[in-house]
Amino acid sequence: MKYIKLFILIASVSLFAACSDDSLDSKSIFDTQNKEEQNDFDKWLKTNYVDTYNIRFNYRYSDKETDNRYNLAPADFNKSKALAIMVKHIWLDAYKEVMGDQFMKTYSPRVMQLVGSAAYDSQSSIVMGTAEGGLKVTLYNVNIIDIDNPIIDPETPFVDKTKGTYDLNYWFFHTMNHEFCHILTQKKNYSTEFQTISAGKYQTSGWVNVEDKDAPSMGFVSGYASGEYNEDFAEIFAQYVTHSEAAWQKILNAGIVYETDENGDYVLDADGNPIVKDASGYKAIIQKFNILKEYFANTWGMDITKLREVILRRTAEVKAMDLETLK
Repeated sequence: MKYIKLFILIASVSLFAACSDDSLDSKSIFDTQNKEEQNDFDKWLKTNYVDTYNIRFNYRYSDKETDNRYNLAPADFNKSKALAIMVKHIWLDAYKEVMGDQFMKTYSPRVMQLVGSAAYDSQSSIVMGTAEGGLKVTLYNVNIIDIDNPIIDPETPFVDKTKGTYDLNYWFFHTMNHEFCHILTQKKNYSTEFQTISAGKYQTSGWVNVEDKDAPSMGFVSGYASGEYNEDFAEIFAQYVTHSEAAWQKILNAGIVYETDENGDYVLDADGNPIVKDASGYKAIIQKFNILKEYFANTWGMDITKLREVILRRTAEVKAMDLETLK
C-alpha cells in the first residue's frame, strides 16, 4: 500500500512541475468581450435615448428581458427603428417641450423593450404593455407597424378590437402614457378620494367583459379602467392626452344614458331634447378627471391640457416624417 501512495505522490509532483513550467495565458477561455458590432441604429439610440434621456432601448429579442409566460417573436429591425423615431418625437420630446430637459431624464423608465408579436394573458386578453417597478416598459406587437403609412388616430376613442386594428395610438402611444402615469403616481401618490368615486363598481378580473363603448355609462373611460382604481387613473390620463377634445367628448357623452322607446329611439322632451335617464357615469368620469388634473398641476406642475396639445401636434407631424432615415 505504501508503494501505491508513493507512486501517487511522485506522479502528482511530476504533474505540478510540468504545469509550472508552462507560462499562463493571460487570455480567459471565457468570452468576456461584447463582440456585437454597433450599427448606425445602435449609435443613434445611444445619442437620442441613452445620452439624452438615460433610457436603454432594447429592440433585440432577449429571453432575460421578456416574459416567458408568453409565446413571443422578435421585433422587426426596420419597424423597431420607425417606432423609436416616433416614440422620441411624440412621447419623449413632447414631455421635454412641456416639462423641460430634466423631467424625462429623471422620471422616464430606464429600459424600453420591444417585442414583435402580441402577448395574450390567461384570460385571452391582449397585453398592450407592461411597466416593471417604474424602471422598465415593454411594448408588444411592433411588427404591425406599416412604415410607409403609419396610422395614428386621435379621433377614435372606442376601437373595434374584434376586427383588429393597426392604430398606433391604441397600441403604443396610449400605452406609453398609461404606463408612464403609473411611474409618476408610484413616485408621488394622488388623493385617496379618487378611489371612492367608483368604489363598488370595479370589475377586478371581469373587466375583460366590459366593452370600451359601454364603460362610460359605468363611470369608466375604457373597459380596462374598470379593473381597479390605479388602472382607472392611468386610463383617464392616457385617453385624455392622446385623443382630441372631440374624442374626449365622445367618451363623456357615452357616460349619459338616455330614455328610449320600444324601437330604441330617444324619447324627447317638450323642447325636442333627449330625456336623460342616467348621467351618473358622466359625473363620475368628470369627478375623477378633475382630481387627476389637479394632481398633475399641483404635484408635478404639469398642465395636461397643454401636454395634450403638444402630443396631438407632434402626432400630426409624423405623417410627413421619414421613418427610415436616422437623423
